[in-house]
Amino acid sequence: MTSLFVNAQQKINENWADWANFKKYADQNKAVPPKTKGERRVVFLGNSIFEGWLRSRPEFFAGKPYYDRGISGQTTPQMLLRFYDDVLALNPDVLVLKCGINDIAQNTGPYDPAKTINNIKAIAQLARINKIKVILCSVLPANDFKWRPGLEPADKVMALNAAIKQFADEQDYFYLDLYSSVVDENKGMKKEYASDGVHPTVEGYKVLEPLVEDAIRKVKK
Repeated sequence: MTSLFVNAQQKINENWADWANFKKYADQNKAVPPKTKGERRVVFLGNSIFEGWLRSRPEFFAGKPYYDRGISGQTTPQMLLRFYDDVLALNPDVLVLKCGINDIAQNTGPYDPAKTINNIKAIAQLARINKIKVILCSVLPANDFKWRPGLEPADKVMALNAAIKQFADEQDYFYLDLYSSVVDENKGMKKEYASDGVHPTVEGYKVLEPLVEDAIRKVKK
C-alpha cells in the first residue's frame, strides 16, 4: 500500500512539473552566467509569441543580455508557477511580460478574466518585490483561433488589455501597447503581420521590436 501511495504521489509531482514545463529551460538557466558589471539583464516571459520571436528574429536578441523564456501554448497560471525558475533565478533588471491570449483560448481550462488578471498581477508584484522593473505588454489582437474556432476572442482581448492597463496605471507599472500597432479593422491582426491571425510574421516582429526596445530604455532604474 505504501508503495502504491509513493508511486501515485510521484506521478502527481511529475504531472505538476510537466504542466508548468519547468524542464523547458532548465539546462539553459543553469548555463546563464553571473551578471557582469553594468549589465542590464532582461527576461522575456511569455508564450509562443515570445518563443517564436527568438526563432524568427534571432538577430534581435544577439549580443544583448536578453533571455527569451517563452513557451508555446502557455497560460498565465503556468507562467506564475515557473516565475522563480525562469525569471527570478536569472537575476534580471527588467521583465517583459506578455501573456493572456492562451487563457482566452482556454488552453488549460475555461477562461476566467478575473483569475487571468490576478495571475498577471501576482507575477508583476513578485517581480517588483525582487526589484525587477516590469513591462506589462498588451495582448495582441485576435478574432479567431484556428486550433479552437468559435470562441470570438476579439472583445475578450480588448477587455483584458483594458484590465492590464488599469492595473498598470493604478500601481505604476509600465504598460506597453503593442495591440494598436498591428490591429486591423476587424479587431484581428493585420495579415502582413500574422499569417495565421495570432502569431507574428517576421514583419510583425519588426514592428514590435522598436516598441519593446523603447520600453526597456524607459524603465531604466
